[in-house]
Amino acid sequence: MVTLLTTPADRELVITRTFDAPPARVWEAWTVSEHVREWYGVSGMTTTVVDIDLRPGGAWRWGQTAPDGQEFVFAGEYEDIVPVERLDYTEVFEQMPDGEPVRVTLTFDATPEGGTALTSTSFWPSNEIRDQALAAGMEAGVKEQYDRLAEHLKSM
Repeated sequence: MVTLLTTPADRELVITRTFDAPPARVWEAWTVSEHVREWYGVSGMTTTVVDIDLRPGGAWRWGQTAPDGQEFVFAGEYEDIVPVERLDYTEVFEQMPDGEPVRVTLTFDATPEGGTALTSTSFWPSNEIRDQALAAGMEAGVKEQYDRLAEHLKSM
């Protein structure tokens, strides 16, 4: 499966990937900390933080530690939740705490083949910040992370 990142409009980033698992399984993999620990991030780092308070107004925090001890932690707040269909949340990179949050809508759509089309639509504070994240290697990281998720879904 191909993970596709596009920038269809100002400040917008859309990530799409189809998984060979039904929406309920992909939802569980994304919203239950025990599952997130198995696939989150990139393989060269250790997942050290997965906190999920899955309710409107609840906080989430996911992070990894590099071999040199550097931490990469993302956090935010769930704004709206439609189980097995949609998550709306904010996201900040804790190592840049003064930044305005990214607003994300994640949808879990059933495919005719019994899989899930996962779409992440994010709105960034500015084109510059979005483009800096992309230039810093975000695309390669997302692709690896989604490949790890696909593998984990097979074992659930």
